[in-house]
Amino acid sequence: MAIEILDAGMLQKMFLAGANRIEKKKEWINELNVFPVPDGDTGTNMTLTIMAAAKEVRQIAEPTMDNLAKAISMGALRGARGNSGVILSQLFRGFTKEIRDCDQITMSVMADAFARATETAYKAVMKPKEGTILTVARGMADKIQEVAIDCDDLEEGLKIVLEHGDYVLSQTPELLPVLKQAGVVDSGGQGLMEVLKGAYDCLIGKETDLSFDEPAVSKDERLAAVGSAREDIDTADIKFGYCTEFIIMLEKPFNEDREREFKAYLSSIGDSIVCVWLDDIVKVHVHTNDPGLAIQKGLSYGSLTSMKIDNMREEHQEKVIKDAESAAARQLEEDQAKAQAKDQPRKECGFISVSVGDGLSEIFTGLGVDYIIEGGQTMNPSTEDMLNAIDQVNADTIYILPNNKNIILAAQQAQSLTKDKEIIVIPSKTIPQGITALINYVPGQPSSENEARMTQEMSAVRSGQVTYAVRDTVIDDKTIKEGDIMGIGDSGIMAVGQDIAKTTADLIDAMMDVDAELISIYYGQDVTEEGAAALAAKVESRYPDCDVEVQSGGQPIYYYIVSVE
Repeated sequence: MAIEILDAGMLQKMFLAGANRIEKKKEWINELNVFPVPDGDTGTNMTLTIMAAAKEVRQIAEPTMDNLAKAISMGALRGARGNSGVILSQLFRGFTKEIRDCDQITMSVMADAFARATETAYKAVMKPKEGTILTVARGMADKIQEVAIDCDDLEEGLKIVLEHGDYVLSQTPELLPVLKQAGVVDSGGQGLMEVLKGAYDCLIGKETDLSFDEPAVSKDERLAAVGSAREDIDTADIKFGYCTEFIIMLEKPFNEDREREFKAYLSSIGDSIVCVWLDDIVKVHVHTNDPGLAIQKGLSYGSLTSMKIDNMREEHQEKVIKDAESAAARQLEEDQAKAQAKDQPRKECGFISVSVGDGLSEIFTGLGVDYIIEGGQTMNPSTEDMLNAIDQVNADTIYILPNNKNIILAAQQAQSLTKDKEIIVIPSKTIPQGITALINYVPGQPSSENEARMTQEMSAVRSGQVTYAVRDTVIDDKTIKEGDIMGIGDSGIMAVGQDIAKTTADLIDAMMDVDAELISIYYGQDVTEEGAAALAAKVESRYPDCDVEVQSGGQPIYYYIVSVE
């Protein structure tokens, strides 16, 4: 029997099924990354991105195209991590813009939504590269336009589109030689296909699992949870008995003052309060003895959806209580940090930097960075992490240093979502570039001049990092075996060996030129101070005309990060 229309309820199930499928395939997708480094992260980034949206989607009790569109778009935009995650969030953003005003989805609407998704994603990337997730998305968008002319059956039509998507994915190595040499297809394109195949299986009635674990939380979230959770909870100690949750679909003006007023009201009737304002919705959680008061107050701002009330005394819901306390503790900490930032005199400019390792973070703090976002190649910060950092820096202009090419898009997405501050993303691709950019900031100069100077000066920095291979491969015409030590430069793998110090020295040799004046060496958590000093002495003897600086970075995974300038 033909399927000619999709309603909101089916779309909700399809989205959750797609999220579940990529979550189960994420490690396999990670292994498709070209470089055989121990931090392959495309599958992880795409999973965390879609799970941020899925968390919002599964809370919708009465789905409509409009509330689904908002949940998918905002959840993915704010949860986006890494280039692949940001591009996926932009595909969702374009798709939901097309369907949000529809009552149902037909083949024609689906074709328009695919086209808008692809257009939106391409616009979000400054220099789109073919042979990637973008190519796969565009191939399917083109195919569905062709199929929709004569086909009204979504089951039949989407099967053809997915088969074409698989074909386009198989051709990505022909468009990107580095994929062909590594013997893999594009990992982002594979991730997109897994999401869509999971959704399609749900559409045609295959048994699909719509449940999934919560995505991994950040270090700060884990610490907050440990600090507030208790092993045993006695229901006699529960002061407020009803766990009350709902979402307000705003119909009246809402601003920071209204948000503070609403939180104060909730505090007067209960505890364990979480109140999150996202554009035109407000998510509310409170423990209270009179849920009706919270609901009445919520109705004064707009209509309500996703309402849920649990009697905690009756059901003795330890996990509900612990989770609520942890979430409330996290929000209290964030609110206190924001309040503290606002209490400080407003500065002309501030700095946010992504860093990993105590030593590197100390270096950035010493150079004037106001807020360090922990993360990097091993865990890309999300757009939400960036927005939280922006909230906590009280400055008119804020410079963000991503210090990783896979974090730049998330920073730019946060930039586009911030309206009350000037956000400047300095597109630093490495830690050494970020350090050089900061050194070249000139107080009192116009932000445009500083942006140009910082960007220009950091572009002269050649960076490298040393780690180990997690699999056998051939790349950049170098045969690599699992466990080999690799020296990776700006243009690819520049040295391969079995000894960490020798491979690092070989990497520096490959990075040198006649104009080099300074060699910087940052040693990681798995390297001793003595070992780093011995390497520096060897480099100094080879290049006596250059200054050689050695500092503890404390970074994981990478034995050394080095730079030449």
